[in-house]
Formats: sequence, structure tokens, C-alpha cells
Amino acid sequence: MIRYGRLGHVALNVSDVARSTEFYREHLGLADAGDGPDGSRFFRCSTSHHDVSLHKGEPGLKRIGFEMETDGEVDRLYHLLKGQSLPVQMVPKEQCAASHIGHAIRFADPTTGASFEFYDRMREVAEPFVPTVAKIQRLGHVILKTAQYDNSVKLFTETLNFQASDIVDGLITFMRCFPNPFHHSFGVARAPNAGLHHVNFMVSEVDDIGRAIWRFQKANIPVVFGPGRHPPSGSMFFYFLDPDGLTLEYSFGMEEFPETGARRPRVLEPVPESIDYWGSIPDKRKNAVGKIEVA
Repeated sequence: MIRYGRLGHVALNVSDVARSTEFYREHLGLADAGDGPDGSRFFRCSTSHHDVSLHKGEPGLKRIGFEMETDGEVDRLYHLLKGQSLPVQMVPKEQCAASHIGHAIRFADPTTGASFEFYDRMREVAEPFVPTVAKIQRLGHVILKTAQYDNSVKLFTETLNFQASDIVDGLITFMRCFPNPFHHSFGVARAPNAGLHHVNFMVSEVDDIGRAIWRFQKANIPVVFGPGRHPPSGSMFFYFLDPDGLTLEYSFGMEEFPETGARRPRVLEPVPESIDYWGSIPDKRKNAVGKIEVA
């Protein structure tokens, strides 16, 4: 079975890199990590070179990166995808160097149109991440929307060895990149069209969510869902919009799974109570913006 380390990074397209740089640094709470060769900007919330990059483009998703458990897993995955005639290619060394990653492959997911990067490692930085407005622990997860929901779940669970943790029946599947223990680092939701659903950042304290409520109100940042608590993962959540209307989430707490003997995924009813214990009502702007840059 293919083995992963973690969700490594997410590359987002934004309409104005300078404007979004201020938001992701001053309001979301990421740390600057330098410029990319194409005018992009890097940000981090860990000791990795970056966890997020911003690129000029139609607002939405550019790419998702997963760090593999070992270098050998990169090649194993390449040959697995190639053997099933799925669209995969090696990433040229100069592109890897520009992204501060090692050996890498890039996969064009036919069910969402999204580009996935699977790599062996990312360059570490000496300075620890210093939290500012929120004690961000890590880049938590990325959820995509797709009209090919059933095919997408099948691809990620049966071919890519992502493990389903919980399912809201017919609507959304939450998956972990095995053997990473966190309840989900990726997920797919049923929708009429493919798109970016949201990007999550895990915080260290429930107070990070409480403080954000009033901080965002003062800055006129739209809050589109929450605070609440997700039944699938047990996480407390809080959703808001970036300057382009992309949906972001802070969440606190998450179920963790052992590598062996993990419980079976639960199948929850497709009702609002399966998304939020507390009864919060999502704003219509939630998940409305987020074009996927087709690989």
C-alpha cells in the first residue's frame, strides 16, 4: 500500500497577490516565507519552507501537495498511476528546486481536474514558526467539490490509498492520507461543478476561534459558518472568506486514528445535524468561490 507522510502544502490562485499577502499574514496569521520566481508568495505555519503559496490567477486552487513517507513511495506511486494509464509525470528538477521540494511527481486528477504534487521532502527552515494573531498548529485539510463524487472517492480510496474516516451519506467523504493519523487531510464533496470547497488551518486553542470572531468583525471579514462543532471529526470550527471570497477555516481538535485497528468509517445521515452539532446556519457565500486550475 502507498504510504504518505502528511498534507504538505496548498497553492492558491488569487486576483491580487499583494492584497492577499496582507490578509494571509495579518488576519489569518501565517508567516512570510519569501517570493517565488513567478511573482508568487510563500507562507508558512511550520518549520517547512512553506505551507501555502499565493499565485496570480482566477481565484481558486492551483495545486495540492502531499509529502510521502519516503522517497521510494514517490516512485511507487508514479508506477502505480502510470500502470493504470492515469495522467502522471515527473516534475523537472528545476521546478522542484523553485518549489523547495525534492523528488516529485505531479498527478492530474480526472475526477476534479485538480493537480496533485507528491514529493519526498520539503526544505526545512531553521527558525520556528512564531504565531501572531492565532496559534496555528498546521495546514489541516483541503476539501474539493466535484460532480464526479463517486468516481473521485473510488479513485482516492482504492487507487491512492486514502482511508475514509467518515461519510455524510451521498454528500461528502472525509479521508486521511494513510498512515497519517489525523481524521482527514483531504475530502471530496458532491456538487454540480468541480471547485475548491475550503482550506483548513488547525489552531492550538479554542480561544483562537473566540478571538477570531471579534477580530474579523472589527476588520469586516465575512464569517460564513460557525462557530460550531463537526460530528464527523469532533472539531470545533469557524469559516470565513479571504479577499477573493475563497472559504477558509480555523478548527480546534480532531480525532486521530491508529495505523492498525482503526474504527470503520461512520455513514451519517445527509442532514444539517451531521455537519454541526450546534445548529449554525451556513452563509450562501460559503464555498461559492474557488475555481480549480485544470492540470
